[in-house]
Parts: sequence; structure tokens; C-alpha cells
Amino acid sequence: MPSPFRSSRRRYLAYRVKAKKRQKDKQTAGISHTGVLEESKRKRPRSRPFIKLLGQFWKLLEGSRNQLYLLLATLGVSTVIGLIPLYGTKIVFDNVLSDKPLPEKLTHWIALPTDRRHLLAVVAVGMVLIAAVSELVSLWSRWTATRMTKKVQVSVRKEVFQHAVRLPLHRVYELKSGGVTSILREDAGGVADLIFSLLYNPWKAIIQLIGSLIILATVDWRLLLGSLLLLPTVWLTHKTWISRIRPIYRDIRVTRTGMDSHATEAFGGMRVVRSFSRQTAEAGTFTRNGHLMARQEILAWWWSRGRTSVVGRMWSCERDWRSTAVVIRFTCRRKSGC
Repeated sequence: MPSPFRSSRRRYLAYRVKAKKRQKDKQTAGISHTGVLEESKRKRPRSRPFIKLLGQFWKLLEGSRNQLYLLLATLGVSTVIGLIPLYGTKIVFDNVLSDKPLPEKLTHWIALPTDRRHLLAVVAVGMVLIAAVSELVSLWSRWTATRMTKKVQVSVRKEVFQHAVRLPLHRVYELKSGGVTSILREDAGGVADLIFSLLYNPWKAIIQLIGSLIILATVDWRLLLGSLLLLPTVWLTHKTWISRIRPIYRDIRVTRTGMDSHATEAFGGMRVVRSFSRQTAEAGTFTRNGHLMARQEILAWWWSRGRTSVVGRMWSCERDWRSTAVVIRFTCRRKSGC
């Protein structure tokens, strides 16, 4: 436990050194040439395999799995519908701005006018209607996911509370009342957020990625090639999130738990605090803990903004490449028919 009189800056610098050492130990942990586990690996905190944690999370969704299947299905439908307007851009360039006739397969399923102006109006209105339908279906699936999240939060908090009251007394005293409150509010509630971060958002991203690649392959293979070149950047940003940003947020939760427990202990023993005139010292300790958490949050903000900037620039470059390729393709067709 760090001294309460140490400044938040010194504690933050010590935290940065500890975080760098933890990252280095995580990269170099393994079995040495003597066949003995390294010291850094033996001192690592307890960790459980991802498959085991996923199985436990799946058990928490018992009773809501049919609803989960339905919302994932509707999310997939809304995502696919939202990708249809991308094909409308191809129709505008190929069949409205150019003299190329409509594909026979498309006219066999959908009756489209042959006049360019009428075709442009139909495509524009159709893209707006399709986007509206996609948004409505997506809104319903997100509302269902949010309602499931709240139900799971209440259920998990109840189970955590029932488990906490059965702990041995020495474990209860170690947690302290404020720490238990923070665990019930933040950690137990964060389990339900996995419905979005583990299921909802990845499922939408996978369908959108696959659908976009299929559409790009249908329009022009060069557009697909330009998009595939950006996949290493996606992997790098994802690795940064897992190895750099998530541990910082985990440390922020630990600091917040300590702050809550200290505040609850201070106000619970206010008679003792006032008897020994410890009001200023307790307020200083609470303030320094708050400053430390603020520094950790700023560090997480910088890492997150850097990752977001890289991803945003990456998709901006991808859009510029796609637009340039479409314009070059259209110009080439108008001049030489390639």
C-alpha cells in the first residue's frame, strides 16, 4: 500500500514504471532454458482461459438465449440491408452517368426504368428507403440488446451480493464496505456490457466487413485489393487495445474501488476522525487518490485517441482510394471502353 502522503505525480510515475515492467514481463514470460518457469510468470496474477470465461458468461445468459438469437439475426439483416446502397453507387456510375445497359440479372428481379433520369430518381429514393428500413431494424435490435443488458446486470449483481455475504469475515474486512459497493456497481455491471462488446458489436463488424468485401469484389477487384492492404493496421490497433488500453482501464477500476472504500471507511468512522482531527488528512488522501485516477484516465484517453486517429485515418484513406478508383474506372470506360 503506497504512503498516503506521497504526491499523485510520484505515485503516477511509479505506476507507469510498474505498467511498463508488467508489459515487458508479459512479452518475455515463458519457460527458460533450464525448464523452470520464469519468476515473472510465477508472480503474474491469476488468470483463467478465455474459453472458460466465455462458458461462464454463456451460462449467465440462460433464459435469454432465444432472444439473443433473434436480435443477432435482426442485426445481421439490418447490416446486410444497410450495405445495399453501396451497390446503388455502382448503378449510378455505370448505368446513369455511362451508357452501359443494366445487367439482365438485376432487371429480371427488379423492374427498373431505362431512362437515365427516371433511373437516377428510383435509385435515390430506393437508397433512402433502404437506409431507413435498415435503421429501424437496427434500432429494434439495439433496444432488445439494451434491455437484455439491464436484466443481466440485475441478475449478476444479485449473485455477486449473495456470494459476498457468504465470504469469510477476514475476506469481507479485506474488501471493505466501499470496495464491495464499487464491485457490485462497476464490476458486476460490466459483465452485462459483454453483450455489446463481445457479441453485438463484433457480429455487426464481421457481417459489415464480409459484405463490404463482397460488394467491392463485385464492383472491381482493384477496390478489394486496396481494402485488404489495410487489414494489418486493423490487427495492430486491435492488439494495442488488448495489450495497452484494457490494462489501464482495469487499473482505473482498482483505483476507483480503493477511493470508494476509503471514503466509506472515513465517513463510517467519522467520530474517530474528528476525535483525532484527521479531517484534513483524510480529505488530502481522497484528493490525491482522485488525482491519480485522473492521471490514469488521461493516459487511457491518449492511447484511445491515438488508436481512434489511426483507425479514422485508415478508413479515410480507404474511402479516398475507393473514390479515386471508381472515378478512374468511370473515366477509363468513357474514353476507351476498358
